[in-house]
Amino acid sequence: MLVASNRGPVSFTLSEDGALTMRRGGGGLVSGLSGVVKEMEVLWVCAALSDGDRSAVRLAPGGRLDHAGYDTGPLRMLDIPPSTFHRAYNAVANSTLWFVNHLLYNTPTAPQFDTRFRREWESYQSYNAAFALALAEEAGPGARVMVQDYHLTLAPSMLRGERPDVRISHFSHTPWAPPEYFSLLPDEVAVEVLCGILGADHAGFLTARWAAAFMDCCEALLGANVDRGARTVTHEGRTTRIGVHGLGVDGDALWARAVEPDVESHMAALRQEVGDSKLIVRIDRTELSKNIVRGLAAYREFLAAHPEWHGKVVHLAFAYPSRHDLPEYREYTAAVQRCAKEIEDEYATEDWDPLILNVNDDYPRSLAAYRLADVLLVNPIRDGMNLVAKEGPILSPRSALVLSREAGAAAELGADALLVNPYDVCGTAEAIHEALVMPEEERLERGKRLRAAATALPPGLWFAEQLAALEPAP
Repeated sequence: MLVASNRGPVSFTLSEDGALTMRRGGGGLVSGLSGVVKEMEVLWVCAALSDGDRSAVRLAPGGRLDHAGYDTGPLRMLDIPPSTFHRAYNAVANSTLWFVNHLLYNTPTAPQFDTRFRREWESYQSYNAAFALALAEEAGPGARVMVQDYHLTLAPSMLRGERPDVRISHFSHTPWAPPEYFSLLPDEVAVEVLCGILGADHAGFLTARWAAAFMDCCEALLGANVDRGARTVTHEGRTTRIGVHGLGVDGDALWARAVEPDVESHMAALRQEVGDSKLIVRIDRTELSKNIVRGLAAYREFLAAHPEWHGKVVHLAFAYPSRHDLPEYREYTAAVQRCAKEIEDEYATEDWDPLILNVNDDYPRSLAAYRLADVLLVNPIRDGMNLVAKEGPILSPRSALVLSREAGAAAELGADALLVNPYDVCGTAEAIHEALVMPEEERLERGKRLRAAATALPPGLWFAEQLAALEPAP
């Protein structure tokens, strides 16, 4: 068994004296897969993301870090030329495919697919080809290969050309755009992405909604034969099965981490900082799709509409840095900070700070905030799943969940969350108020059902489901 993803389970930093330091890789995908993959001795193939990673790879035979003495489990890291990686990762994966599937474009001005984009697309093709070649080299006869996410949409078809004997799956951790939006892509690019994924035997999605959108794109743009009842797509003589696997949380592991001393220390500090106030928490990367600015605007409207809460509530907003090499993200981070300052300028008093904005990545402090939350605000414009919405109810059984209907998690949690339209600031403000005044008994009952849904398919079962789906159809 092999897993392929852009980001791997570890990363390396290079000190001035040339020493390498290894630490755990970041991101939700890594968090979901690391324990399962290492336990099952699955070979993980990933890209070198930094100078430290590249230095480690060059010292490892064949890029196999486990053969160089690192405690990583089976791991091959690919030293893709930095310029190729930059164009594939930043210009195509994060600035094009991510924007399309999250419906983020301001269409009067973007996108614009010119000669420069064609060069960037060639790098994306080269990047995917490097993964396909490495997987072909590492896979034993009849191996099962699980390719992850929008960075590697072309790899399944490329691998199929190299190794027709292997069983291949592709899993999309993002939403999928409907055909009318997906067709913003140049026609040949849209076709190549869809055919790339259809090179797999099984294509997985987080929700039925995203799976349906993918099948709609295949039908509309490829003329593929789609059987929605059986969830299959047949194109150019091959049939790909479509699956829905809603990644959940390992509740026991999360709780074990959340009661460690560093988290308890942060809880004590937060209690002292917040006092007796009710606590509204959000935990996000500063990512355009996470909708942080509208969330802050909704909190501001809540304070304007409900002066009885002044001095009695605090909004703790974690907005961790994300993709600062892209100008849109730097501008968005600045907008978040401006909005936060406006709230503080308007409402803060000598003895009450209505908003605490934390922009430094601090996982133990995030866990402490979960445990203390009275309300968890999760309002993305669009999200593949959103594990924050699932982690919160596990760590705070009495918190109320305000959840965007555009988050993938809404399909499983919507019945017991307070669902909001992420563009409706007034509606979100009223949902915050409704969450704060929700009776304790109702909070506990909803929380019980939210926890059951959030832990229904933890990473181990999620992985096993997809392995089972790779077995040949009867």
